[in-house]
Amino acid sequence: MSGNRGVVYLGNGKVEIQKIDYPKMQDPRGRKINHAVILRVVSTNICGSDQHMVRGRTTAQTGLVLGHEITGEVIEKGSDVENLQIGDLVSVPFNVACGRCRSCKEMHTGVCLSVNPARPGGAYGYVDMGDWTGGQAEYAMVPYADFNLLKLPDRDRAMEKIRDLTCLSDILPTGYHGAVTAGVGPGSTVYIAGAGPVGLAAAASARLLGAAVVIIGDVNTVRLAHAKAQGFEIADLSLDTPLHEQIAALLGEPEVDCAVDAVGFEARGHGHDGVKHEAPATVLNSLMGVVRVAGKIGIPGLYVTEDPGAVDAAAKMGSLSIRFGLGWAKSHSFHTGQTPVMKYNRQLMQAIMWDRIHIADIVGVEVISLDDAPRGYGEFDAGVPKKFVIDPHKLFSAA
Repeated sequence: MSGNRGVVYLGNGKVEIQKIDYPKMQDPRGRKINHAVILRVVSTNICGSDQHMVRGRTTAQTGLVLGHEITGEVIEKGSDVENLQIGDLVSVPFNVACGRCRSCKEMHTGVCLSVNPARPGGAYGYVDMGDWTGGQAEYAMVPYADFNLLKLPDRDRAMEKIRDLTCLSDILPTGYHGAVTAGVGPGSTVYIAGAGPVGLAAAASARLLGAAVVIIGDVNTVRLAHAKAQGFEIADLSLDTPLHEQIAALLGEPEVDCAVDAVGFEARGHGHDGVKHEAPATVLNSLMGVVRVAGKIGIPGLYVTEDPGAVDAAAKMGSLSIRFGLGWAKSHSFHTGQTPVMKYNRQLMQAIMWDRIHIADIVGVEVISLDDAPRGYGEFDAGVPKKFVIDPHKLFSAA
């Protein structure tokens, strides 16, 4: 087998389906590896983090094969792979992790020390994450397969729930990580900044963890309508009414127990005058304002060390005007960084398989073909309330 096609980044605002190399069992430095598998990609999702690159807001190089959210079938395996068999259906954490370094042994797989010469942490098809080829393609290679891959039990049942299970590679664990690190528990009042797929996944996770009230805030009224239809409370940040007043109208008090930033560095200002004005620190500052004293803030939203399209010189280097003094005065706890997917994906798989969470409906999964990926990128960038899932081999219709 030698053919392969994938989604390739061609510069600001442009992606294209191109013929790409069939994956080899070698690392990005060209060294042969026997701990890898080749997957026939069953599903691969478009992520908001991909959009940051496609918008030209990172230092991503043209020619990059995109995609870090992958579910696939093992079709080849290296001689060192012991726990997987040909034909296994597997979920791929977006983190590339060796399983051998100190970080991995402590389950901090988002900051593996071995898979990226430039910095801690690796990911497929992502800028500065080790040059691992992306998975928005027909076929993909996964290293350290025994450690990284989560085998999905009962292939037939898994394919029946593949729209949900495809979310295990990133957005569901990421939303769950945001909720867990924010300290969500039974009876919590929770504010989620951002009604995109990760924000909705965080809201669903908060509900799974027993939150009493989950409020989602955004400036996108179409996304807010979808969130409302899923049973969440909403805060419309396109209005002039301040966030704390909208929270008070819902809860009887202007603060929540905890909050999640599911927006990240491309945040927009609140209110009519600020809807189109980028304000990269606005989410974190607003969360410090509405979280009670000694509360926690989970920050799965992406922040970068270099942002070529930032609004000012400081932001271009990842320096934001954060009201850290306010957070300090209120004894807030902050948790940042890449989600260690393996810490949560097995439990979340069980929650899906036993109908404890219906994440595909909540995040608005829409299945598209590989050839339709550029359309998916365009519509997602326009703010539709959907999570685009690519089906490269038309396996969803068979399921």
